[in-house]
Amino acid sequence: MPTNWIQYDAAGLIRELTEAKGAIMLLKSIPYQRRWVDALQARQLKLEVAGTSKIEGADFSGNELDVAMNQTPEQLITRSQKQAYAATQTYRWIATIPADRPLNEALMREIHSRIITGADDDHCRPGRLRECSQNVVLGTPQHRGVEGGEECQQAITHLVHAIQGVFTEHDPLIQALAIHYHIGAMHPFLDGNGRTARAIEALLLQRAGLRETAFIAMSNYYYDEKRDYLTSLNTASEGHHNLTPFLRFALRGVALQSQRLAFEIRGHVSKEIFRSFAHDLFTRLVSPKKTVIAKRQLTILEILLRVDSIDLEELVKAVLEKYTAVKNPRKAIIRDLVHLIELGAIQYVTKENRFVFSPKLEWPSVVTEGEAFEALRKMPKAKTRSFLAGSLP
Repeated sequence: MPTNWIQYDAAGLIRELTEAKGAIMLLKSIPYQRRWVDALQARQLKLEVAGTSKIEGADFSGNELDVAMNQTPEQLITRSQKQAYAATQTYRWIATIPADRPLNEALMREIHSRIITGADDDHCRPGRLRECSQNVVLGTPQHRGVEGGEECQQAITHLVHAIQGVFTEHDPLIQALAIHYHIGAMHPFLDGNGRTARAIEALLLQRAGLRETAFIAMSNYYYDEKRDYLTSLNTASEGHHNLTPFLRFALRGVALQSQRLAFEIRGHVSKEIFRSFAHDLFTRLVSPKKTVIAKRQLTILEILLRVDSIDLEELVKAVLEKYTAVKNPRKAIIRDLVHLIELGAIQYVTKENRFVFSPKLEWPSVVTEGEAFEALRKMPKAKTRSFLAGSLP
């Protein structure tokens, strides 16, 4: 039983804590549209569920994870599917817990119950602490969790007392990670301890500012760095519950996952600026012929913004219906691609003798509106470049 439930080298963690909090601030400061973030948060949930399940040995093949997250309980077959489904429902429920509901023993038991029910309740009683005859061994090197029965109950009671007392003197990020460690170290339940610890951490990270539009998949980080994850937990345990090794490792994960999500949101912002810039320029063309060509080129740009990059042949198939009125559709498509390249709006690379196109998202920031509009006015004078000549029939 720890004598100090939240001991760590505060001075030695200043850099990691500062970087983590800075990354969270950056993530929350980026402007966004709700539809972007809803899609990103759905992906983060998928990564979180996959990570927390795989750490415990779940093995998903093909689209099995997607199926497990969206099926009804009666349709689930494997234990991995059932665990993924239970985790998904638990995390969705966690997002609805009022911020003022205290983290006490009852809430810990309820989270465990939700994680276990329908997945592992054939051998583990949901929400029930280990009894006197139920002891567990964990970690590498192996060590025992707290003794089952009275000691297990005392451990939870002391942890809750610390959470409501001494923990409040520390940064919310530190609190979330410390509770994750202690649930894992004591292993109060017969099964599902790791999943429960990571779910409780997710709840407290939400309360530390990472909720709704800024939920990050920490379990995905833990799975990607599983060896260091388990090592840092064991090192803290061997050091008489000095949390410094685990806090250092986990704070780096908070910073990394926040930066990754911020990068994805910035990508959406860049695409929206690109789209607005292109539409503003192209819709100002007054010549009917140029307007038709501009609409076709906008179609090309929309496809590139949607898929990020695409092979020439796939791109031709995707836009062909917009070119049915011209005599040689393929030649017209290539001419429009050349013009967009010369305009600076798109770029290409060659891969295995194939041309792969992508948007240049920095385009609105490197060309003035006057320069772009003047280039547009000269359409369709662009000549087919030699590098695409071989693509013509």
